[in-house]
Amino acid sequence: MGTTGDRGTFRDVTVSFDAAIAKLPEELKKEGFGVVTEIDLKKTFAAKLGVDFRRYTIFGACNPTLAHGAVSTDPHVGVLLPCNVVLYERDDGKVVVGAIDPMQSIGVGGDGRFADVARDVQARLGRVLDGMSALR
Repeated sequence: MGTTGDRGTFRDVTVSFDAAIAKLPEELKKEGFGVVTEIDLKKTFAAKLGVDFRRYTIFGACNPTLAHGAVSTDPHVGVLLPCNVVLYERDDGKVVVGAIDPMQSIGVGGDGRFADVARDVQARLGRVLDGMSALR
């Protein structure tokens, strides 16, 4: 099952969190992305706030060619980079993967200079999510 909203697109994953977290960088690499940041919110919230939180990791994914083209066109677009991809466990233990919708962040409105690259990134991230949801 997948959902799309104003913040991103999400898919259920049938493998364990550990299996999914190991596989996500590979799926991103297939689409030309590298992981440039990885934030473990469970660990961060425990250390900084002393609270227990679900397993939740934010991956900052970057396709260098597309990022270079975007920031060369307009340096301000860098505030929207890298593309966030999340992996988390729901309360019922099921795993969810989600990615930002670049059409919402850089592809709509404005002067349209980023519509093509946003569609490209959207398609690539969609294939990543589909690959993750197909894991068995």
